[in-house]
Amino acid sequence: MEMRMNWEQLLSTETQVKREVEPEDFAKYPMDDLEKDYKAIISSAAFRRLQDKTQVFPLDKSDFVRTRLTHSLEVSTIARQLGIMITRNATGYLPDDFKNKDGKDKLVEKIPEVLSCAGLLHDLGNPPFGHFGEVVIGDWFKNEFQKEEFCYKKIAIRELLTEQMQSDLKNFEGNAQALRILSKIRNKGKSHEINLTTGVIGALIKYPTDSLHVTNKKDPDIRRHKLGYYFAEQETFEKVSKETGTWIDEKNVARHPLTFLMEAADDIAYSTADLEDALKKKMFSLKEFIAYFKGNLEDDEKAQLLIKDLERRLENVQDEESEMIAFQNWMDYARGWFMYCVTYSFSRNYKSIMNGEFQRELMQGTFHEKSMKIFKNAMVEFVYEQPEIVKLELSAKKIISTLLDDFIYAVIYMDETEEKYKNHQFQKKLCSLIPDNLKADYEKAKTNDEGYNLYLRMLMITDFISGMTDSYAKNLYQELNAY
Repeated sequence: MEMRMNWEQLLSTETQVKREVEPEDFAKYPMDDLEKDYKAIISSAAFRRLQDKTQVFPLDKSDFVRTRLTHSLEVSTIARQLGIMITRNATGYLPDDFKNKDGKDKLVEKIPEVLSCAGLLHDLGNPPFGHFGEVVIGDWFKNEFQKEEFCYKKIAIRELLTEQMQSDLKNFEGNAQALRILSKIRNKGKSHEINLTTGVIGALIKYPTDSLHVTNKKDPDIRRHKLGYYFAEQETFEKVSKETGTWIDEKNVARHPLTFLMEAADDIAYSTADLEDALKKKMFSLKEFIAYFKGNLEDDEKAQLLIKDLERRLENVQDEESEMIAFQNWMDYARGWFMYCVTYSFSRNYKSIMNGEFQRELMQGTFHEKSMKIFKNAMVEFVYEQPEIVKLELSAKKIISTLLDDFIYAVIYMDETEEKYKNHQFQKKLCSLIPDNLKADYEKAKTNDEGYNLYLRMLMITDFISGMTDSYAKNLYQELNAY
């Protein structure tokens, strides 16, 4: 059976805006398209802001604890290594189309580079205060859309927006927000813009699904678990999907094969590193962790061997520092096994992946699936319900909700010129705080449709707030509320 997707399309180097022609002197030291992608990402303001965004512990002052930036660097590294492992494994399990023929076809050698870039980008759209921030934004819109006073010219806003527009806002999602950031190409020379190749953007889209067709994590089709793009970016999504060859029809878009590897890299990174941070913060002891791990082993032989290895490493440990080093080394060991499992799974399921038929996580069905689940569940057991985390999350909810209260209501009448619809002075001042580039995006995108323009103005505010760092959001909240 001929495979539906091919690597020439999947690794497309087409860019959204044609890149500037470089001086002839630069040709002596050529930089390929993916190297330019990597440079553009690293140099971007959106990426730098990740250094002050929460991974797990909001507003944490420790220089040990990971931020979104350090997490993204780790994901990028793991993703790149998975790409290397896959390409090296091409001589074994993988079919001929994956191999470089007579050294002439070097396409697959670009796979680690694409994955490295996708790893850097995967959290670009996340708001301040971690995944909890996503929930807060979505819940705010769910509550407001129910209110009659949430209106425009005496008409409830829920009646002016289409079902999909409302659903986009009620299901705010960092993955969709990342695509939105990358879609905003206005002028070639702007430092805040990231003009990337289509292959990299395609690998980033974890959920090729609009908000009306999102199901839940119980759905066997992983594509439907979360929102992948907003209605405002539908054109971009379709263009990327068609360019990379993942587009089947309007109701069926396959995942980019490298998305599975990028997602696996993310899972491996956070399931191990977040536990490491929590141990460093003394949220649990290794004795407690080992007891929890053993209590959830059931009869899984590989998981048993894994925890026995940790016990072996701890046999002669005498102090906390040595204990921490032993745990970190064991985490590296576990990561190695998880990466091995992912590589094996990708190779074994290659044809179904390339046909768009494979719809689950790569770790599922591997011999360390159970171990990975225990790692993830340990965070729930030892971290997420801790009073320290709960208090910080409640603070984050207060900050984001208040900013949404202020800015969403401020922009409802932002475009009006009629005297009776002019904003209150305070609301005008709030509008003046919205960055000019976001206002320019809005002016470029708006139409004659009042409902759609309202939707765009609300997206402008979610762009603004989700782009904030933890510190900026906290400081702005305090300034506006006279703290």
